[in-house]
Amino acid sequence: MIIDNAKKCLNTEADAVRELVNRIDNNFIVAAEKILECRGRVVVCGMGKSGHIAQKIAATLASTGTPAFFLHPAEAIHGDLGMVTADDIVLAISNSGESNELVSIIPTIRRIGAEIIAMTGKSTSTLAKAACAILDCSVEKEACPLGLAPTSSTTATLAMGDALAVALLAERKFTSEDFALYHPGGALGKKLLLKVGDLMHSGENNPMLIGDRPLKEALFMMTSKGLGAVNIVDNDSKLLGLITDGDIRRRLELGCNLLELTTYEIMTRNPKVAKVDQMAVDALNMMERNRPTPITVLPVIDEYGCAVGMIHITDLVKSGIV
Repeated sequence: MIIDNAKKCLNTEADAVRELVNRIDNNFIVAAEKILECRGRVVVCGMGKSGHIAQKIAATLASTGTPAFFLHPAEAIHGDLGMVTADDIVLAISNSGESNELVSIIPTIRRIGAEIIAMTGKSTSTLAKAACAILDCSVEKEACPLGLAPTSSTTATLAMGDALAVALLAERKFTSEDFALYHPGGALGKKLLLKVGDLMHSGENNPMLIGDRPLKEALFMMTSKGLGAVNIVDNDSKLLGLITDGDIRRRLELGCNLLELTTYEIMTRNPKVAKVDQMAVDALNMMERNRPTPITVLPVIDEYGCAVGMIHITDLVKSGIV
């Protein structure tokens, strides 16, 4: 019975969402155009369970290029209506369209001069009559067997809100880069915003030796900077090669006397590099996909080929881009 009831609930809610496809009509177009023309923000209101849905819709709109915030109707009647301006659009959500707190603020919203878009299950309700556009979110039945708990109705309303947000996103030609701008703390934002130059070790922290030097100096540099590698450059800081701790180990295995070697003798010439303005995620991909052995460190060069820094794979992993 548990599984049967769960499946019945999901099927009922899925049917409610599918039915919304037939309700994307001229009202939906008017609602979208009103929001696109809006010089202010979208103020999303709802009480109870509709309030929770309203908060999610407001967050989705805001993160996809439509400035929006949630306004609690009960707080609105005690002064928070001061947040609403004549340039705003109020997206009011109520399945019955008769929620007392929501209905009570309609006259004031209209006096302020803001237009109302209704998301409701009752197209003849008080809320619907006050709206310039009605998004019909009615459902045949709730998934709750008692027909009491908002289930299908809240799911349908949430889906309609997503449909509106996505339609607006497309009309605004909102890009993944725009999305990342509003999500700098998320993995996507970091992938699209963080560059190698933001994470590299530069200045005094850039392990670098000029010219052909005794290998012991490279060893001292590796130890002091803690990156396990040294950039070898010419007098103009142009990158000539790279020495890693792996290069040192391999020479030891061959029985070489390291004290007799110079940096030019052991360095890898023309190593793989990262560019200072390269996306950090691309540098990470380069490291991980190198065959047969993944790379752990990359010299960082500028547009002139100068070694301006070094980046380690741990820097990239710690940044949160994966």
